[in-house]
Amino acid sequence: MLESILVANRGEIAVRVIRAAREMGIRTIAVFSDADKDALWTRVADEAHRLGPASARESYLDIARIVAVARESNATAVHPGYGLLSESAEFAQAVIDAGITFIGPRPDTIALMGDKVTARAAAIGCGVPVLPGSDQAVTSLQEALLLAQGIGWPLAVKASFGGGGRGMRVAADVGALAAALQQAGREAAAAFGRSEVFLERYLVRPRHVEVQVLGDARGAIVHLGTRDCSVQRRHQKLIEEAPAPNLSERLRDRLTDAALTLCRKVRYLSAGTVEFLVDSAREEFYFLEMNTRLQVEHGVTELVTGIDLVQQQIRIAADEPLEFAQADVRIMGHSIQARITAEDPWKNFRPVPGRIHQWQLPLGPWLRLDFGVEPGDDIPPHYDSLFGKIQSWGRDREGARRRLALALDTLRVAGVPTTAPYLRSVIEKTAFREATHDTGSLERDWQPDPADEPAVPAALPAVDIPTTQASERRVRVPWGERSIPVAVFGIAHAGNGAVAADAGRPGRARQEENLGRGSSGGPLITAPMDATVIAVTAQVGQSVVRGAPVLILEAMKMEVVISAPLAGLVEAVFVAPGETVKTGVRLASVAARPVSEA
Repeated sequence: MLESILVANRGEIAVRVIRAAREMGIRTIAVFSDADKDALWTRVADEAHRLGPASARESYLDIARIVAVARESNATAVHPGYGLLSESAEFAQAVIDAGITFIGPRPDTIALMGDKVTARAAAIGCGVPVLPGSDQAVTSLQEALLLAQGIGWPLAVKASFGGGGRGMRVAADVGALAAALQQAGREAAAAFGRSEVFLERYLVRPRHVEVQVLGDARGAIVHLGTRDCSVQRRHQKLIEEAPAPNLSERLRDRLTDAALTLCRKVRYLSAGTVEFLVDSAREEFYFLEMNTRLQVEHGVTELVTGIDLVQQQIRIAADEPLEFAQADVRIMGHSIQARITAEDPWKNFRPVPGRIHQWQLPLGPWLRLDFGVEPGDDIPPHYDSLFGKIQSWGRDREGARRRLALALDTLRVAGVPTTAPYLRSVIEKTAFREATHDTGSLERDWQPDPADEPAVPAALPAVDIPTTQASERRVRVPWGERSIPVAVFGIAHAGNGAVAADAGRPGRARQEENLGRGSSGGPLITAPMDATVIAVTAQVGQSVVRGAPVLILEAMKMEVVISAPLAGLVEAVFVAPGETVKTGVRLASVAARPVSEA
């Protein structure tokens, strides 16, 4: 068995891998950037080492630095988690060249299946159906326009490397293609360090169904059933479940057979996921991609199979055979997961970095909580907005759905908005309850209702411990993985004994909080979050209509368009592409001189 594992990742997946390894008696080593100093995964690991500055390129994507830390810490293995370098064949090879075990597929397999273009070719070679698309990465708009004539519209522009919906845009026609190419390439470079993109026919109302696989070094390959990940926004998953509902047994068998055929062809090793777009009414499916890593949604498969995928990865990397055959895999009940991200669904899912001041987590049987932070921790703007997941299990799908609904009702987070209240409304939708939804249901039919917008509390009611001193109050404060009682003096109390605090934020006026006044009296646009300026799309003196893009920011691996608050002239632009801005920093001003919106 491996003696020590360095987890080359951050957030909840780093915590997940560290805890799985420690259960096996393996020494764990965490890494962190300057933005993540003293983060939860550094506290639960046996030791932690600094990588570099906050920028992912200078820390979590720095292959040479991570390998150097692995050597310095005497790690015998490296687990890449998901995202970041998890699907980098270069990283896997660098780890192996350093004499360290890489917990994942072979580098040549990652290169083959991690590149979506060559993965398509492998699927075609196995007889697995694929959508019409380009045979290689596109290098220019002219090439893309020529290819589009044969592929057809609408068109998906997709990152060749990486996954999770990052680096994907849809172009409905010729006019939208140039912007889609630029945006997908920029987002892919920010998330994965590679900007190549390819083209594929975009299906309008498919389901997203995937098959979890495990393979060992002796050639044994098994599947652990299906998952449905059709609740998406911006092509990124929000709710996942296992097994995938409303599939005929014939279609389910064809999907798992196709996944196993492809994995046997490439001699797949470790945990992986083969993803498909499915038209269940026509009993048709198409290969989408293969993720040569652990998935964010791996927990729902663990809950219905009882198999720990992380520990299986570790055992396979230690050259142990699979402990079970296909006939031994049993699907028991149903599990559903909700991703908890620091985003505001009522502001177009805008990412909102900040500090989690307090929270109340749901309690109850058959719930699993995977979080990468604790109260008092920051959610920095440099990385993904995901900070936790809530998974429920039930004897059937409705039981799991009801249990998840109760958990989302119970969750309270003070400091940042989250997707939890919105996802609570989603799982009550008729189409979700009947499992007739598709990948476009959320953006097409389930937009957040402004009337349901919740307030983000500045503080939650404190837990008081009775005391004989009127001026003294005792509360429990998080300390590592436990909490300690602390006496607080001189704090004014509200009538119910809670700390008096602003209970929320203005709902409709939040955008106006980001607007001052320019020299001509027009609105001064300021940054709504800590971010990086990606592009300035409007020039000084340019006429703009209300809602026209003025700048594009990037925060938490997502692009955020900053629009003109009214029709007028761009009076000034105070920032340039590449600059990092803090919340409240002035970006531009719009002169209050109306122009025709025609």
